[in-house]
Amino acid sequence: MALTYSSYLKLDGLLAQQQPLSDGPEHDEMLFIVIHQVYELWFKQLLHELKEVQRLLAKDDLHSSLSRLKRMLTILKTVVGQVDILETMTPLQFNSFRTRLESSSGFQSMQFREMEFRVGHRGPELVARYPEGSEERRYLEPLLKEPSLYDSFLHFLAARGYAIPESVLKRDISLPNPESAEVRMALMKVYHESPELTQLCERLVDLDEGIQEWRYRHVKMVERTIGMKKGTGGSAGVDYLKRTLFRAVFPDLWSVRGEF
Repeated sequence: MALTYSSYLKLDGLLAQQQPLSDGPEHDEMLFIVIHQVYELWFKQLLHELKEVQRLLAKDDLHSSLSRLKRMLTILKTVVGQVDILETMTPLQFNSFRTRLESSSGFQSMQFREMEFRVGHRGPELVARYPEGSEERRYLEPLLKEPSLYDSFLHFLAARGYAIPESVLKRDISLPNPESAEVRMALMKVYHESPELTQLCERLVDLDEGIQEWRYRHVKMVERTIGMKKGTGGSAGVDYLKRTLFRAVFPDLWSVRGEF
């Protein structure tokens, strides 16, 4: 059989996955399902690009790394923009099918959690939130042993001759990205000496800011939809989400700005 647009994209299977559970069904449940499935597709692409950036940095391919990071930033803007579509749904419309979600929650998105781990927002305590032997824990634990994007960036700078301390390069990579006065000194040198490497630093700051922007828009969308109710996954809802805001993934790339 000849390859077609539909068969190449597996559209029959893809378009069969939107199955509302509400009675009727409620009109707006379809929007809710489509938006979140699209999120997961974009998260898959972001992970695909993130791993490629790390591979390219290891090969000292700065130009291609910048290109991939630009693509990631553009995708993040699209992901944030999709919140506007969700916000066309009123609280009453969402609550017409919310009980059907039972304990399901965006908090359970393993792809988004993986993306956080891979950029460096990680730690054993984050894995410990999941029960021993659970699918989520088996999925996340091995990621603690893999270098984060920030680790790849620091090794890239070290290979370029910048004085990244051994204590940072050989640190426990299961922990969050560290702050280091020595790293900030190296970053100061980068900003003063290399416009090309400065672009890389700024793209990483853009990425950090983009993730924070997504978190903020997500929090405000949840707040305007369910107010201060508990989240569908049993979390503290908006209160929990607010505690995740404004956490820099690359702290030295932010704090160095106060040292110029």
